Amino acid sequence: MYFAITLLVSAATLAPLALAGNAIVQNACTDPVYLWSVGGSVGERQTIDPGANYTETTHYDYVSGGIAIKITRTENGMYDGSPQTNFQYALTDHLYYDLNDVYGDPFSGSTLVVRPSIDTCNTICWGGGVRAMVTSQTEACSTDTDITLTLCAESC
Repeated sequence: MYFAITLLVSAATLAPLALAGNAIVQNACTDPVYLWSVGGSVGERQTIDPGANYTETTHYDYVSGGIAIKITRTENGMYDGSPQTNFQYALTDHLYYDLNDVYGDPFSGSTLVVRPSIDTCNTICWGGGVRAMVTSQTEACSTDTDITLTLCAESC
């Protein structure tokens, strides 16, 4: 009986992993951007040159429950108080995703777009690089979708 319960709990925990998509950051800006993937621990700084992408498989973080991809315009931005855009997701029975800024608005004046690969899921667009709504803009989609944040996009 104990084995069956353990197996069931393990299978339920791993189920989202079997259908995981990707979180992608596209840098359409004219300068490099810097990002860190943060969950229960902080990943290495990644430099994303103009025209380049960063991709990670969406995954569940057992410590924090979710992931924040922290993006700055300065090399040490996560540690020096520079403005950050946080592209966040949580993978559970659905893929929940959101976008917000802390310490300022690093992409003010530029368009930011989070576009899921599944057309029936909602896009998040900040036409001026700043959240237009005061309330949360958390969206949900199926676990196998890719979510792509385009920095300095041409339009929504």
